[in-house]
Amino acid sequence: MGLSGLTCLLFGLALLLGIGTGLHPLLGSSGAGLAIVVSGVALVGSAGFPLVIARLTAQEEAGADEAQ
Repeated sequence: MGLSGLTCLLFGLALLLGIGTGLHPLLGSSGAGLAIVVSGVALVGSAGFPLVIARLTAQEEAGADEAQ
């Protein structure tokens, strides 16, 4: 998901710069670029979520081991 998120971010930024106007009329609007950028941010966040959960679980297990 991280790679697809970065791809969405790059494509969205390209659309915001006006690069997609020649591909399709709907891609020429600023709303299309903004929607792709928001999707990219959501995908990157979704990719990072398991890493955060794993880190929190490891910290919790380390804290439980020290308490015993």
